[in-house]
Amino acid sequence: MNGHTLTCENLTIGYESALGEPVTFTVPPGSVLAVVGPSGCGKSTLLSTIAGVIPARSGRVLIDGVDVTQMPTHARKVAMVFQEPLLFPTMTVRDNVAYGPRRSGASASEARSTADELLSWVDLAGLGDRNIDQLSGGQAQRVSLARALASDPAVVCLDEPFSALDAPLRSRLAADVLALVRRTGIPAVHVTHDPDEAETMTLNNSSGSILSL
Repeated sequence: MNGHTLTCENLTIGYESALGEPVTFTVPPGSVLAVVGPSGCGKSTLLSTIAGVIPARSGRVLIDGVDVTQMPTHARKVAMVFQEPLLFPTMTVRDNVAYGPRRSGASASEARSTADELLSWVDLAGLGDRNIDQLSGGQAQRVSLARALASDPAVVCLDEPFSALDAPLRSRLAADVLALVRRTGIPAVHVTHDPDEAETMTLNNSSGSILSL
């Protein structure tokens, strides 16, 4: 996995009430931009615009210097992790993580190897054969993160993925995300309503930053 850079230039998004002022930022390889603000301020809409789910009203989204503003979602290589783990309940942990590589044409053995490596990165080595309903909330979010990384994305967008977890677990998962971002060189945009969580996500990352909406 190679390093990537995300840039948004003079971006306005969504409806008239969502993020009316243009925003400009760059997220270098292996860095986190924490987007903090109250409900309804446009945080999640910003992620959807970066991913191509919602069109930008104006401005540009660039990945590795390439303007992707008009590209469809599937062409942008942006992975999303949500508050609720979106996992296939009938698949094992390993098969959930291997799903993306298999869809991209990897052989069964290649996808399995990728899944096992990523599960070890998120401290779930040895749990590949478990069913999803056997996981705790924190474990399920780790699987979601591993599955997001399995498709070798250029950008990872995290939409309040820790908000349903208790404070100690949120802190541990935030540290895990930072470690994975550094390890993969993938820029991450992390949305939260909690200023303390935003600081945690950026404090130990020299090129991390906070965007307040």
